[in-house]
Amino acid sequence: MSDAAPVDPRPRLARAVVALSAVSFLTDVAADMVVPYLPLFLTVTLGASTDWVGLVEGVAEATAAVVKYISGKVSDRMPRKKPLVLLGYGVANLARPLLSLAAAPWQVLAIRFVDRVGKGIRTAPRDVLIARETPAQHRAYAFGFHRGMDNLGAVFGPIAAMVVLAATHDDLRMVFAATIVPGTLSLLAVVLFVRETPVVETEATKRAAADDARGPLPTELKRFLLLVGVFSLGNASDGFLVLRAHQLGVAVRWLPVAWGALSLMRAVASVPGGWVADRIGRPRALALGWWLYAAAWLGFGLATRPWMAGVALVAYGAYYGLTEGTERALVATLAGERALGRAYGAFNLVAGLVALPASVMFGKLLRWHGPRVAFGVGAALAAAAALGMTAQWGRRRA
Repeated sequence: MSDAAPVDPRPRLARAVVALSAVSFLTDVAADMVVPYLPLFLTVTLGASTDWVGLVEGVAEATAAVVKYISGKVSDRMPRKKPLVLLGYGVANLARPLLSLAAAPWQVLAIRFVDRVGKGIRTAPRDVLIARETPAQHRAYAFGFHRGMDNLGAVFGPIAAMVVLAATHDDLRMVFAATIVPGTLSLLAVVLFVRETPVVETEATKRAAADDARGPLPTELKRFLLLVGVFSLGNASDGFLVLRAHQLGVAVRWLPVAWGALSLMRAVASVPGGWVADRIGRPRALALGWWLYAAAWLGFGLATRPWMAGVALVAYGAYYGLTEGTERALVATLAGERALGRAYGAFNLVAGLVALPASVMFGKLLRWHGPRVAFGVGAALAAAAALGMTAQWGRRRA
């Protein structure tokens, strides 16, 4: 892994990167019109127990993680990635409105399963497209822009849902049906605006790609994925932050505002965070981001007033900015060019599968030992990952 090339202070985004970012924005608007209201829909509208809420989301996220890995391996064997990207977005955005017709909890589970299969199909080939269409020295910036647009969708999704609820006298089924609008627009954006630069293949490059697909992942990438696993074990669901805000005295009616503020913070921090990572080196930026996560998590645990949690939230937003795009850029550097799909699949598999035990562990620690211990353990795991990142790549830029 060599030193990074000089970085243009005004990096330009490829057309495909801008288009894919718009697609992610529209898709996330549709997704966040649904996800915040699913627990209410399951328990109140359909009369399901709270166990169904955990089952639906647990199965959804585990499914997405496994399919991402499989899709990554498949995409490495395909010279064009756009068909898989279109298929993934199509499956998710066409399945989601069917929630408006669900009459039983198992139907919600089935639709969420199909939705997450779509997410799994599209994620790795989409990230490969962004990496290939962007000069290596600008990848953190490009991925940061993409993640920022995705997070911005999480801001507008709940707003769109509130508008529909106000117009339909709180009819959740109409909210779910309305997701067909941003979902359809996202598919049109893929078809009309995503242009993929063709890759010239020779017999030699085809044989090399086949060898890479069968061979093990690079050792440095495996070490990085191990650190991602350690960090992810302490990275519990952001939903716990909303619960913590309520514990500190934030009224229920203001909790959606707190959730929107978190999404907005993530969106605002992503682009400058990616730019900084390209300037100082991705490993250094990632280590700094994980340290910020540890400080923020510790702050949430020690806070005794809402304003204290607000200060921690600023550090938390900076963590997202320094890490979301940087992680994906670093995967591309460590994996090389030919096995990018499998590398992104492995990255998403590790982060996705560890997310479930991370949230379960945090929930149990919170119930048994309180917020200081629960948030403290998360901070300690993040600090351990940051130390590992510094020890492995602290003197090198990538």
